[in-house]
Amino acid sequence: MHRTFKQLLATDELIRIFCVGRLIHPVIFDIHGMVGGFHGIWIDQEHCGVTYEQTVLAATCARANDLDSFVRLAPINYSLVTQCLEAGAGGVMAARIESAAHAEEFVRWAKFAPRGMRGSNTGGYDADYGGKQLAQFAAESNRKNFVAIQIETLGALRDAREIAKTPDVDMLFLGPADLSQELGIIGQWEHEKLWEAIGHVAEACRQAGKHWATIAATPAFAARCREHGCRMLSFGLDAVFFRRGIEATKETFKDCF
Repeated sequence: MHRTFKQLLATDELIRIFCVGRLIHPVIFDIHGMVGGFHGIWIDQEHCGVTYEQTVLAATCARANDLDSFVRLAPINYSLVTQCLEAGAGGVMAARIESAAHAEEFVRWAKFAPRGMRGSNTGGYDADYGGKQLAQFAAESNRKNFVAIQIETLGALRDAREIAKTPDVDMLFLGPADLSQELGIIGQWEHEKLWEAIGHVAEACRQAGKHWATIAATPAFAARCREHGCRMLSFGLDAVFFRRGIEATKETFKDCF
């Protein structure tokens, strides 16, 4: 049985994850499971338009390899949130959040009453395909489901303290690429403006007793984020991993290329 992200956050471990979206196939998950070292995956519905069936497949393959999962999606439709949870993902993450009020709305989409307004349906994986009574299902889901909010816009950065304090937000996930773009320093991982923003998010989480995550853009960036208290790092995308493997193979056999 895999440990959930919520369970992992209660320990002192660095949580290591990877992203899937363009190459959703059982082999991808099996390889990561065999190589080891990862705790979970995030499924990129925002950029890749992952379907419900692909989410079911990814979540199922993740569980088979003792990995937890969450789906990153644009916060544009409450029904998409519940679809991801019913598909078997362990949680959801909102991209492009603009304010604390925006974050609160997303949380309400992911939670049943009295906390939220999630649509009720016991036909999905998370209700054992009809095996749970609605009241039991709602209470367990509200307690177990993982909810993360991305900090990648100036509005979210401004409201980081309030977002971190929002009940049932489990983690802030700093998006360095989009945030650097918003700050006018796109892709400059060591720029002072970006690190001021990172420090602001880290302090907001510390004050709220929450954790934060980000992308391991470079080894130096990842190390510096850990010094700022980052507890979850994402080490790459499925297609990028594949490209890195090709590049490494060409380097290994460079006399043949």
